[in-house]
Parts: sequence; C-alpha cells; structure tokens
Amino acid sequence: MMVHPLRITEANDLLRTLDALVTNEGTISHPYVTSRKLVDGRGATRNLADAVHFFSLLHGRHPGLMDFAAARVAQGDDRNWAEQAVDAFGRERAYLAALAVGAGPMPSTAGQHQCETTVIAQGHAIDMLGQSERNGCALGAAIALALDWRAIRAVLDAAAQRLDVKAMAAHLPDLQQTMTLIAQKSGNPAVERALLFGAQQMLSQHRGLWDMLAMRESVREDF
Repeated sequence: MMVHPLRITEANDLLRTLDALVTNEGTISHPYVTSRKLVDGRGATRNLADAVHFFSLLHGRHPGLMDFAAARVAQGDDRNWAEQAVDAFGRERAYLAALAVGAGPMPSTAGQHQCETTVIAQGHAIDMLGQSERNGCALGAAIALALDWRAIRAVLDAAAQRLDVKAMAAHLPDLQQTMTLIAQKSGNPAVERALLFGAQQMLSQHRGLWDMLAMRESVREDF
C-alpha cells in the first residue's frame, strides 16, 4: 500500500524539500497507516470505516481546498493544474460519499462528539489555507493534498475492497505536471516559503487526523 509521492530525479531544492515533507510528514509514513491494524487486523473493517467517515467529514465538503485554491489562480500552468485538481477532487468527493454509504454508521467510539468537532475545526483550517492571500500558500496546500492523497487513496481502495464497494478510478493531477509546476515556483524566496508553509500546514492536518484515528482504534481495541 506504499505510494511514493514524487520519485524526484531533478536537482531542484524546492522539489526535494516538498518531496521530503510529503514523505516524512504525510500519510505515507504515519505509523497507523504503515501498521497492519488498519487494513487487515481483527478490527480492520471498523478501522477502515472510521477512516472513510472522518476523511469524508474533512474533505467531503464543497467547496473544498482545491476549489478555493483554484479561485486564487489566474492563468497559465497554475490555472491548468488547478482546474485538473478541482475536477479530480470532485470525483474523489463522490468516491468518499459512496464509501461512507457502504461503510454504514460510524464505528461507535468513546469521545465521538469531541472527535467530530476536532475534524470540523481541521476542515475550517484547511479552508483558510485555500483562501490565503499570501502568494503561494493556497497552491502549496493544494499540491500537498494532491500528493498526500495518493497514499490516502490506497487506504480508500482497501476500504472499498473490504466493504464490497466498487472502486472508482483515480484521476489525480499528473505527477510530472505537478513536479513541473513546483519547479516553476523556485527562485522566489517569498513564494517558496509560502508554498512550503501551505504544504506543511496541510500535511499537519492529515497527520493530526491519522493520530486521532489511531487513538480511536486503540480505544475500541480496549473494549
């Protein structure tokens, strides 16, 4: 289920830094995701259903981060990439909705209301990143979401298989186009800092959600 975000060969500091962020701080390296508990432990069905419901709560809204970020982009390669991302994540919302229906009710876990409140607050924080006036911030968050989603998508596809839901083909932004777009942002220190800030903050929200999902799994396991 491992999905490397970029597979960088070009010598570009911004590309390498962003790749390191996604690899080290994103979904792909989270202990809960890399453990077997999530996909084939004794509570895997509940664990995957939990992930589906909470990622639906985080990213199932419209407009979402990609829509907000696209509104900040005027033209050129940025615009082409953003339009591709908006279309892709419209499809991903539909996939999340189908999986949530297939998963049934959210697994009963102590502290349910507090968990939902936390994830709603995370969603608001992500929306703020997408609406940032700081040049590069919204795009950085959107790029990080697109890259991190490849690892999240592997989890969602595992959920589809276990829940007997037909998996939908992914049409995420092309990796080469994404790398080219990142490379084009090199050379302007202020934009680079904003882009990396947006990316890091986006990944932090996903990391926090996986931390919470791991905690919920541990609580259920104790009963």
